[in-house]
Amino acid sequence: MTGDNQARQQTSAGGTGADRTRPGGGALDAELAAVDGELATAPPTAVIAWALRRFDGRLVVASSFQDAVLVDVAVAVDPAVEIVFLDTGAHFPETYAYVEALRHRYGLNLTVVAPGPDAAAWPCGSERCCEHRKVAPLRAVLAGREAWITGVKRVDAPSRADAPVVGTDPVFGLVKVNPLATWTDDDVAGYERDHELPRHPLLERGYRSIGCAPTTRPVGPDDDPRAGRWPGSTKTECGLHR
Repeated sequence: MTGDNQARQQTSAGGTGADRTRPGGGALDAELAAVDGELATAPPTAVIAWALRRFDGRLVVASSFQDAVLVDVAVAVDPAVEIVFLDTGAHFPETYAYVEALRHRYGLNLTVVAPGPDAAAWPCGSERCCEHRKVAPLRAVLAGREAWITGVKRVDAPSRADAPVVGTDPVFGLVKVNPLATWTDDDVAGYERDHELPRHPLLERGYRSIGCAPTTRPVGPDDDPRAGRWPGSTKTECGLHR
């Protein structure tokens, strides 16, 4: 991937982001609880607009590029907002092509983040691959930030059923904003139709939750979409969302 708006960052697991402002009681947590209540039924554009005002450039939007909805909503609010894609080195070719297509469609301010050298010892599917290929790279990106915006939805998985619209993040120790938290799969599909968004090509081939190629398979129409992730194991999350 190339482009004027794209930066590839080499990272390692060493960054802790210790200089960040961390939630943990007091006025900030009270503020977040109040805002979560106020924005519980707000449209995603209103949620993102609040986050951009509140954190004034000290946040990023992280997208898995399984679909274009979060990106479309975010750039509608601020065309220059920073979008982050974690390049694990093991994505489907279709995913890389989809990222490039959306980058050109929107003129994205896109940051593509590659794993650090420690990841070489942990290929995709191994015990600590996500730690080195997702968690550590994103931790480095979030160093010095105060918040991040994600595409997490409550319907994604039981582990996400209680995801707030605005809350604290125990993984990275900052504010986490989930503007699509209350959306259903039908909401996503309706938005894609109404806005004529390009769809990830693997969705038409039964891949209903798209991750890295070695650990993702298609599922049947009646299966849990996440059943196609890490098949044959008890793993349900990569470590970015708990």
